[in-house]
Amino acid sequence: MKALVLTDYNHFDYTDVPEPEVGPRDVLIRVRASGICGSDVHGMDGSTGRRLPPIIMGHEASGEVARTGPEVTGWQVGDRVTFDSTIYCGTCETCRAGLVNLCPNRRVLGVSCDEYRQHGTFAEYVAVPDHILYRLPDNVSFVAGAAVEPLSIAVHAISRTTVTPDSSVVVVGAGVIGLMIIQALRARGCTKIVVVDINPARLEVAKSLGARTAIRSDRGDPLAEIRAATTPDGADIAFEAVGISPTVGLAVAALRKGGSLVLVGNVAPVVDLSLQTVVTRQLTLAGSATSAGEYPECLEMISSGRVNAEALVSAVRPLSEGDEWFRRLYRGEESLVKVVLEP
Repeated sequence: MKALVLTDYNHFDYTDVPEPEVGPRDVLIRVRASGICGSDVHGMDGSTGRRLPPIIMGHEASGEVARTGPEVTGWQVGDRVTFDSTIYCGTCETCRAGLVNLCPNRRVLGVSCDEYRQHGTFAEYVAVPDHILYRLPDNVSFVAGAAVEPLSIAVHAISRTTVTPDSSVVVVGAGVIGLMIIQALRARGCTKIVVVDINPARLEVAKSLGARTAIRSDRGDPLAEIRAATTPDGADIAFEAVGISPTVGLAVAALRKGGSLVLVGNVAPVVDLSLQTVVTRQLTLAGSATSAGEYPECLEMISSGRVNAEALVSAVRPLSEGDEWFRRLYRGEESLVKVVLEP
């Protein structure tokens, strides 16, 4: 089969590789659409330490069942599906508690690190265990199906705090996850949404998706603008969807006394944090790791039209052009939000 392989940092080969092996409880998926995640873009240069070459990256995908293992039931060739990016065991104490995202045996598609190598979805086929599969509704396209994974991260992040329709919320970072958080907040009836980013094109997208106020963090006094758009003391809740010191600092400063911060971004392994601000203003900080069973809710949100997954898609291109589109995303071209590759 053909695959886009990261053979060295910053170098891809579109080449032939063996089809993945299909275990007794595995399902072979013919990949129809696979989105390029920001973690893939950051991973290709080695900065994250989670994409050690050689590796077939990719974990946001949808496709059709091509073959099933001998112990698989409930799935047939031709079924339209998407699947979790995390392969969890489903049997450990953590999984039984519903915290599948924290499974000690978890493996993430398209990730290669010191502990394991798990080839992903930038290929014609991928094999996954049947318990992480979800059926696509008839009115959800393969491209939209590939967006369920990032939407699930947003929905899980919202579950880490208490959001009401009256909450004032700041979303720091208008990348794909930040934009999904905005849509998920609107789907819950929240309207007092402020988005902060340096990219004017993404801020316009954010406003079209439901943000009431869009603020450039590289101009003027963004903190004063946040307080003017929320309360003089700051917002009730902030979601940080970048993962570097300046944006984490802004998210902390943007909160009122007693406010809550959900940390979603994960670019820098270590960030500066104003401990005194967190303590003296009695802020609540929560980390949010991937998703934990939110796929059915996300599929319903897309199918019902409450979330427009394809609104974030800037380009749908053949997998053979993957190297070019990775480089365009790496350069940070302003017009690009989400690129989807089709094997």
